[in-house]
Amino acid sequence: MQTREDLVETCTIIIWTASALHAAVNFGQYPYAGYLPNRPTISRKFMPEKGTPEYKELESSPETVFLKTITAQLQTVLGIALIEILSRHSTDEVYLGQRDTPEWTADTEPLKAFDKFGKKLAEIEDRITSMNNDEKLKNRVGPVKVPYTLLFPTSEGGLTGRGIPNSVSI
Repeated sequence: MQTREDLVETCTIIIWTASALHAAVNFGQYPYAGYLPNRPTISRKFMPEKGTPEYKELESSPETVFLKTITAQLQTVLGIALIEILSRHSTDEVYLGQRDTPEWTADTEPLKAFDKFGKKLAEIEDRITSMNNDEKLKNRVGPVKVPYTLLFPTSEGGLTGRGIPNSVSI
C-alpha cells in the first residue's frame, strides 16, 4: 500500500467481506433453503427412460417417484436444522455500527466517524424499507409479499433474515 486511499480501499474490502457479504449469503439461507422443495439436496436416481417400468411408474404416480429420489427424511431434517443454525444470530450479536464496549476510545475524531457511520447505516435501512414499500418495484412487492431484509444493518437476534454482524461468527 502506498497511499491512504489504498488503505481505505483495503479496509473497505475486508469490512465488506467479513460483515455485509457474509450476512447476505449466510442469513438468507433459511427462508429459502429451509423448505426442501426449494432446493432438494440430492437426486438418488436418474430420470427413467421411456418404455421402462420406472417410466410407467413416473407417469402414473409422479409424487411417489419424486419422493423416492430425494433425500431421506433423517438427512433432510439434519440439513434443515443445520441451515437454521447457520442462519440464526446469536443472542449477544454485535451488529455493524455498534460497539459492545462503549469505552473503546476516548478520541473525538474516531467517535465522530463512528457516529457518522452509524447514521449512514440507519439511512441504508430506511432506504431498503422505502424500496420494499415501493409498489413500482415488482421484485420487492410482488404476489409473495416477501420484503428484502438481508442487508438491514440491525436485527433483534434469532432467525430474522436481517442484520449484519461486526464479523464472521463461524
